[in-house]
Amino acid sequence: MIKNLFSLEGKSVAVIGAGSGIGQAVAIGTAQQGAYVCCLDINTDNASETAAMITRAGGAADAGAVDITDAGSVNDAIAIAAAKHNRLDGVVCTPAINVRKPILKYSGDEFDRVVQVNLRGNFNVLQSAGRLMVPQGSGSVVLFSSIRSIVTEPGQSVYSMTKAGILQLVKTAATEWGTTGVRVNAVGPGVIETPLTAPIKQNPDWYNAYAMKNPMNRWGQASEMAGPTVFLLSDAASYVTGTILYADGGWLAADGRFTPPGM
Repeated sequence: MIKNLFSLEGKSVAVIGAGSGIGQAVAIGTAQQGAYVCCLDINTDNASETAAMITRAGGAADAGAVDITDAGSVNDAIAIAAAKHNRLDGVVCTPAINVRKPILKYSGDEFDRVVQVNLRGNFNVLQSAGRLMVPQGSGSVVLFSSIRSIVTEPGQSVYSMTKAGILQLVKTAATEWGTTGVRVNAVGPGVIETPLTAPIKQNPDWYNAYAMKNPMNRWGQASEMAGPTVFLLSDAASYVTGTILYADGGWLAADGRFTPPGM
């Protein structure tokens, strides 16, 4: 029925990065739509607290540890998440890191660190999820890209590169797995208040400039990323794969901050 299109009732979903920020908001949002949620994070205490928040609210969740840069850790975590209901209907991966530096000041170690988490980490998750879901014949994978996948600014070279790479991973997996019943998509946030962007909030000029860049004149909240993710996990998105859903307050629609006189 149409009224149940966005329901995740009876579905089993693993949310990686569930210990804080967007990942925590997504874990709570999927649970509110009826899913059993396995809250995974490199910080097990934080993941456990998110799971406890869900269960206190009447939802179903448990928690576990995962390091997305370690393929073995990812495989183990995904296997444990799937074991709860002998299947896994959804996998969401939200973690990322950023080193804001001009290209000429970037060190090799910094480059490797950002690529290891943002690209290798997401590849590990995608590969592990696919190994389970393709034989299963169903499932939805949601990776987190960014507006930086197509627009950038000084100091964002490696981060932007990795976010564009995530989008291409999504597109390739969708083409490889489309006939198996497995869908793969990305969410592309704009500027969102999370622990990753906390340093910007401490600089009012920088924070306000970002707020005024999009037509809504404000930053997004982590909770506002739950809706787009739930959509991509749900049957409402049954014919949606290989694409990105930008949730950016209109950032990509605006070509600057100047409003001509009389407009």
